[in-house]
Amino acid sequence: MMKTSWQTGNLPAEIGGLIGRSAELAELARLIGEHTLVTVTGPAGVGKTRLAVEAARACRLPDGAWFADLAAERDAGLLAHGVSAALGVGDQAARPQREVLAERLAGKRMLLVLDTCEHMIASCRELAEAILAAAPGVRILATSRRPLGLPQERVLRLEPLAVPPTGDDRPERYDAVRLLARRAEALGARPEGGAAADRRALGELCRRLDGIPFALELAARRLRTISPGELAERPGDVFSLLGDDPDRIAEGRHHSLRTAVGWSHELCGPEERLLWARLSVFPGGFDIGSAITVCTDDRLPDAARPLARLIEASVVTRSTAGRCRLYAPMREYGAFWLRELGEEEELRRRHHRHYREAAVRAEAEWAGRVQLDWTDWAHREYPNLRAAIEHTVTGPDGLELVAALWFLWFCAGRITEGRRHLDRALAHNRRPTPARTKALWASAWVALAQGDLAVAADRSLEALEEATDQGDEAGAASAVHVAAVLAMLRDDLDRALKLVCEAIDLFARVPDPGIGLAMARPTLALILGRRGDHERADQVLQGHRAWCERQGEVWSRSYGDYVRSVLELGRGDLDAAEAHVHAALAAKWRLGDMLGSALAVDQLAAVAAARGDGERSARLLGAGQRIWSAFGGPQAGARAFASGRHTTEHRVRSMIGDERYEAAYARGTSLEPGGGVID
Repeated sequence: MMKTSWQTGNLPAEIGGLIGRSAELAELARLIGEHTLVTVTGPAGVGKTRLAVEAARACRLPDGAWFADLAAERDAGLLAHGVSAALGVGDQAARPQREVLAERLAGKRMLLVLDTCEHMIASCRELAEAILAAAPGVRILATSRRPLGLPQERVLRLEPLAVPPTGDDRPERYDAVRLLARRAEALGARPEGGAAADRRALGELCRRLDGIPFALELAARRLRTISPGELAERPGDVFSLLGDDPDRIAEGRHHSLRTAVGWSHELCGPEERLLWARLSVFPGGFDIGSAITVCTDDRLPDAARPLARLIEASVVTRSTAGRCRLYAPMREYGAFWLRELGEEEELRRRHHRHYREAAVRAEAEWAGRVQLDWTDWAHREYPNLRAAIEHTVTGPDGLELVAALWFLWFCAGRITEGRRHLDRALAHNRRPTPARTKALWASAWVALAQGDLAVAADRSLEALEEATDQGDEAGAASAVHVAAVLAMLRDDLDRALKLVCEAIDLFARVPDPGIGLAMARPTLALILGRRGDHERADQVLQGHRAWCERQGEVWSRSYGDYVRSVLELGRGDLDAAEAHVHAALAAKWRLGDMLGSALAVDQLAAVAAARGDGERSARLLGAGQRIWSAFGGPQAGARAFASGRHTTEHRVRSMIGDERYEAAYARGTSLEPGGGVID
């Protein structure tokens, strides 16, 4: 049966042990054990996230501990999508994603960490309330500068680390001094040096920085090049220029944090300061190549060297995988200076252009050997892609970006959010263009996947009309293919066959049909198979598989495997049917194609029933329905899909009886088909 993927969670890697938080950690563990909602509050930089992660790491719940970083989320309407993505919950339903997420977590016993809630406090409160109402076994641990405000919430206020009083002769006894000294020593500095003056200077530094851990860690970097006494005596700070205006820097930003970030800024030369400001345009992580492309110009002709220095100074952090990011205080500081420099709009345009050009290239190459690489890229860069979309969605550049990402929306699991972006872009871009045609047929595919067949039909017809007027044969072919699938789902096989053959003929006239022709061939084979023309269906699938192998293509090949399994089951070759559907499910799950995964699991259930294994078939039907439920309707509203499931269900009920069927089905609904691993 399918193995659950809920056992380990997704907590961030450990990035240095806690110092001086044993009492707070014990209290937080107690609160988590006794209450369903706990919020760690405190000023910026006080260590809320690190404490929450350490508490989560020690938490032992059957379904694990899961972490959702909300720092890059800016659209309240997409908050549930961001949390869903962190948990691996599908994004397919036409209904609100908050409902889908809450329903998916029902029955789970797990800890969910919602990190950095303060900028979306109302939306986080509503999401937490919905999850806790639907899933009493879920515990939520939030971090925020202020509480969420729910009745059941318990708040742990995290204060800065203890600092020594003025004149204390043994400052090393205090947690703030211990943290500063250890972090500096880890960087090769010797801040205590054995001298009483140095120890007192460390105490003075900690007092000046109010014991805030993030500020202390920034100060530790300075101690590689300057003595504690010299640093402690520095007057003022660059960040003080920002004042306390909440529009210029995040509300409640502590003066000590401004001091520490200002010191880091003082260390930088003009190029590093300019690059720091420009990097703030990236809402989440970024790779070095993207940073160089977006930030380089005549004022900064070589961004690579200042970027290396910012990484060395810990202004920019770099993971072992090579991804970089600015922590929130650094990004907010950089964003302020980007506005002051008058470059914010220009950098947003460059950021959008970079990701739009990458998305266009991804679409062009997606039908080949780098398909999985581009799919992974799209998921990895999604915060940047989303920011680029939001900046330009009302214009033609935004439409081009949204349309180019159709493979991410339909083939790789971001169906609901994709439909939202497509609908907005289409509403603001009425003039017919090839990009609009593509957005129309892409919108038809995602509506079809959600079971909204009427909208899918309208969109495909509109796409066909616009494509015909423009002489866009590839766009027309894609629109006709959608219409063919709609006819098949409505059991109008004669019309479906006519339309899919028309689509294939149109694709054949296009110099580079790309993935479009490959998508249409399994559709043709499935229609032929349902009409009883198995010989011709076999020929189509053989040609399709040969093309996929030459291209190194995975996604449409997996649909071919699914169709082959359906045909082999009809012929009674159960071993071949199971082998092909295993291959299909593994690929579909790897890509995030939840519609394909649901179809494959249903097919596995049909094969199990044909083998006489009613218990396994019932469990698989339960597991399949778990995926289908994310779409907001039974079997995406398609009678053909539902009919196949009902046939299998009736066969299994007659085989093992209603009571055994219901028990096995219920066990199946608790399983996660991660990677398509079947025992």
